[in-house]
Amino acid sequence: MLGARWRVCGRIGAAIIAGLLIFASFPPRTCWYLAPVGIAILALVARDAARPRGGFGYGLLAGLGFFLPLLPWTGIYVGPVPWLALSVACAIYIGLFGLLTRVLTILPGWPLWAALAWTLTEWLRSSFPFGGFPWGRLAFGQADGWYLPIAMLGGAPLVSFAVALTGTALAGLIVHARNRSRAGNRRAIVAAAVVVVIIPIAGVTLRAALPAPDDGDRSITVATIQGSVPRLGLDFNAQRRAVLDNHIRRTEELARAVAAGTATQPDVVIWPENSSDIDPLRNVDAYDEITATARAVRAPILVGAVLLNDDRTDTNSVIAWDATGPGERHDKKIIQPFGEYLPMRGFFRHFSSYADRAGYFVPGHGSGVVRVRPGRGGDPVAIGVATCYEVAFDRAFEDSIRAGAGLLTVPTNNATFGDSDMTYQQLAMSRVRAVEHGRALAVAATTGVSAIITADGQVRQQTAEFVPAALEAKLPLRHDTTVASEVGPLPEVVLCILAAAVTVVAAFRWRKARVSRPIDEDVIGDPVID
Repeated sequence: MLGARWRVCGRIGAAIIAGLLIFASFPPRTCWYLAPVGIAILALVARDAARPRGGFGYGLLAGLGFFLPLLPWTGIYVGPVPWLALSVACAIYIGLFGLLTRVLTILPGWPLWAALAWTLTEWLRSSFPFGGFPWGRLAFGQADGWYLPIAMLGGAPLVSFAVALTGTALAGLIVHARNRSRAGNRRAIVAAAVVVVIIPIAGVTLRAALPAPDDGDRSITVATIQGSVPRLGLDFNAQRRAVLDNHIRRTEELARAVAAGTATQPDVVIWPENSSDIDPLRNVDAYDEITATARAVRAPILVGAVLLNDDRTDTNSVIAWDATGPGERHDKKIIQPFGEYLPMRGFFRHFSSYADRAGYFVPGHGSGVVRVRPGRGGDPVAIGVATCYEVAFDRAFEDSIRAGAGLLTVPTNNATFGDSDMTYQQLAMSRVRAVEHGRALAVAATTGVSAIITADGQVRQQTAEFVPAALEAKLPLRHDTTVASEVGPLPEVVLCILAAAVTVVAAFRWRKARVSRPIDEDVIGDPVID
């Protein structure tokens, strides 16, 4: 009995360590290789649970070890309740992975099925409830790692699956190695070892297939403006005029540098999300000042603006604005629950005084592309836009690529999350998207980090945080599509269907085994049927 309790305590500790290792693989750290190790430990712990509910419990602990340190920025200005609630909600999906892993270990080749289960639970978390929360997908910790090039084949879902499969195969290798006396284990050891080695090597090999940073149909000069804000926090936009003025001032400085010959004439200027929280379509002063700034810099500006609708709701928009006024725009289609809007506001008002500070934004529509005519002339350029939170979702840039985007941009506002890891986590997502679709990408952030990212996922330039800055780069327009762009969500759909099907088979076998024979544990803690 005492030995069993010690084994349980050891598994609890191992589960928490597994979550912490996965967390440590995420930016701003570059320890991407810890993610498969964390998955391996979690798979071993879940496999050794006596019953599926034990697997769920260990997975939940690992999820808390992962998400609690990953997401504290969500509670910086609103207190710990939203942070803790979101972390627990996300951890439940890791618990589901632990449960499924425990059930799937009854099948031959369980490491493969467990990796599929990870894909399924990531998809569920990215979809439900309230549109899902994809933050913390394994792929988003791999921007500096060997697995990144796999994104060009199947996007973020395939990268996550590759990392998870490496981890579960490593777990299988350990299991078979410690039970090597059993028949057939030599073949299983070799198979698991091959998977552990070949997947990261495949990622390294694929890097040669990534587009060269400057290859494209033609190039344009892109400038990103980081105007910064008067103060951080939820009320940063109480000085809306100051925020707009900061971005106008920094753009005018760029215009003077161009006139003096110390900067290159841009073809397009990109401002961040919320750079004009004054609705420039309703406010004459804002309209005139933005128009004058576009005239001064002699290039269209993508203006991140909050637009007031007739029903008193808001639309988060990116408007192509040139010397003649506003043109095409992208209205943010994927808006953030509990931030830009509050689902079930009346219900949540009972739990937090911050409920009424959530926005009243509504989702927009469109193709995810705005077209601008370059400042130096030439054919219009289609720029794919994913505004801030949208970059976490696969479908945002999938729509842009289908609409003909030759260049991508992520205008974002990080002022509401203070001095946290959030901006670096989001930057990593942008790097994954650049590789996924084979496009150069410009990040424009109010307070940083703004960046220029090449199609191979490398950060060519980036700003410091909390200072006004401007970046300029000559970026290629590309219209070739990657395999990931062509197939869209198909890899994830196939992986999830396979996971669901094999889970049904395992559940039937598990139920049949329970009816015919009791489940117990052997002396080393492995679940066996005797």
